[in-house]
Amino acid sequence: MNSESFFTESTKAALKNNPPGEWMPTLPDGCIRLSSGFPAPNLIPVEQLQAAVTRLLEEEKDLPLHYVGSPKMAKLKEQINDRLLRRGIRVSEEELLITSGACQAIDLVARIIMDHETVVAIESPTYMEALEIFQNYTEHFISIPVDEYGLQTTKLEAMLAERKREGLPLPRILYTIPTFQNPTGTTMTMDRRKHVLELAAKYDFLILEDDAYGELYFHEQADPLKAIDNEGRVLHLGSLSKVVAPGMRIGWIAAAPELITAVAWFKKDLDHPFAQATMASFLERNDFEKRLKTLRETYQHKCTVLLSELDQHMPKQVTWYVSEGGYFVWVKIAGVDTSELLTQALDEGVSYIPGKHFFLNQQDGAEYLRLSFSYADEKEIVEGIQKLSKVIKRILL
Repeated sequence: MNSESFFTESTKAALKNNPPGEWMPTLPDGCIRLSSGFPAPNLIPVEQLQAAVTRLLEEEKDLPLHYVGSPKMAKLKEQINDRLLRRGIRVSEEELLITSGACQAIDLVARIIMDHETVVAIESPTYMEALEIFQNYTEHFISIPVDEYGLQTTKLEAMLAERKREGLPLPRILYTIPTFQNPTGTTMTMDRRKHVLELAAKYDFLILEDDAYGELYFHEQADPLKAIDNEGRVLHLGSLSKVVAPGMRIGWIAAAPELITAVAWFKKDLDHPFAQATMASFLERNDFEKRLKTLRETYQHKCTVLLSELDQHMPKQVTWYVSEGGYFVWVKIAGVDTSELLTQALDEGVSYIPGKHFFLNQQDGAEYLRLSFSYADEKEIVEGIQKLSKVIKRILL
């Protein structure tokens, strides 16, 4: 029996256009992982989480292991609300939903907002997982370029005006990562943040703000779009994956009550009581601001090391953006297809993500690659950039 014969046509098309796992190659043993957008292994609070589990089970016995779950699930919502307040976001209980990571949040929003006729505005480049999720619902996209100051809102405005003049459908929603964007590491300026909110009001669309890296700033905190949104157009997505542990799968959506009600209706995973209660137990006994300070200092140092090595070893045809937070540095190698280059890089013992995977039109990303400084240690970053520069020089010089 051919099980694939039972797939819908949209499923077949999605699998054909986006082969699962294509952007994450099998890495050889000992490969330096500048591709991995993961937290540093030594920054995962293993002992503190273990203590949180022990406390939880001692205090509540079987409660966190049942469908109904633990009272601490409500506590987690309060703790996340407190974190949002620190970012300037004030929401009620009816405006906040805990999700299984930010990816579930993106998928739930797509489910209530998008159908096969929906037009979605996206950054170019953008987070590849979000792009793949959106492609499960629609084929209609408007791609707006990103530069060193984030989304180019003047180009968004021009495209919106042109579509309105020509009677073309306008986007229903804009997906943006305004702070320490994945993959470019760039941050949208305040002027552009205000502009994009003005455009949302003028052309009547929603904004899906992915703020997964917002607390990992090196110098100063950027105001989330949600914090300066006066019309309720912003759906704010957050996550503890980058600041605690991705395997805990704790994320959230902060949005207008009617949007949260709709999203919650389609969230049929029965929550994750044990993970949510464990996280609440962890947060109530640990100094989270102190933890964030450590994360910021560590990642800033790693980023500085990576940028220094790029300066020292890369030929002039290689350029990059300077990140002010988050996990990533976006690199351009003029005249080189980074997908083809990857095979040689892996042979040399270093990995990265080819830029094409972050673009709707993959040809637009041929000369780019994403480096992550979060996972590898300092020694590996130094060695990895030297290995990569050796491969690039071999191609260019």
